[in-house]
Amino acid sequence: MPKKKETEEKEEKEKKEEKEKKEEKVEKETKKEKEELLVPLEDYIKTAVHLGTRAVTPGMREYVYRRKADGIAVLNTKKIDDKITIAANFLARYEPEKIILCCRRDAGQKALEAFGEATGFKIFSRYPPGMITNPDLENFFEPDVVFITDPWLDKNVLKDAVKINVPIVALCDTNNVIDFIDVLVPCNNKAPKSIGLIFYIIAKLYLKNRGIKKKLNPNDFYDVEEKRIILKKKEKGKKDIKELIAKKMKMTRTSRTTGMPRTGTKRTTRTTTRKKKR
Repeated sequence: MPKKKETEEKEEKEKKEEKEKKEEKVEKETKKEKEELLVPLEDYIKTAVHLGTRAVTPGMREYVYRRKADGIAVLNTKKIDDKITIAANFLARYEPEKIILCCRRDAGQKALEAFGEATGFKIFSRYPPGMITNPDLENFFEPDVVFITDPWLDKNVLKDAVKINVPIVALCDTNNVIDFIDVLVPCNNKAPKSIGLIFYIIAKLYLKNRGIKKKLNPNDFYDVEEKRIILKKKEKGKKDIKELIAKKMKMTRTSRTTGMPRTGTKRTTRTTTRKKKR
């Protein structure tokens, strides 16, 4: 019996040590992954870059990490990060004036304007039909690359790009069909902050790879400070209320000890009148 007990204790100890080693390994890998990302992991989470839709197309399955309880697909942030780097490096091979960037989604208009100003890309919120396929048009243009925000909403420029056989870079959500896309960035391409962060990182990397020194402000691409300002206002409001309550309590204690009425209140005396009997 003692030997059996000793063996069990030894096995239990070994299992515990093995578990601790695995946990330590996972912790190290997670830490390393965080350090290797283009931006802090918190930035991806705050802007919901990793949140897809309930629908997942076959081409987008490899980028899905898991599903939430409500069925929303969650994208792998490391794969998003890697694909952003690939897209930025690919775009950096071309002159900015030879690249078209289209974003028909209203949520991406702020980021679109900021990206165009930062990089010099030709930007369009609404792509003029036939602009890159019809030489008879006054605004005819031959791009080297077409960059789109959503393969579905920007389908007109996508079709034209396929016709003239130019490379297509696209931001793709889990519900997007990725046929004809040469370089894709898996991400939430529906939320303004998500689009803004992706555009900000790509613009920053593009300029760096092209050897252009230009400081970019993420606030130009999306409202980074919006949440912080709201929280600060809430905190200030709470502080003011606490100070007001403390002041009133102090006044109450003072009035009790001195027997004087509190400031701002009037002591009323009740008068009684007696009717004389006739």
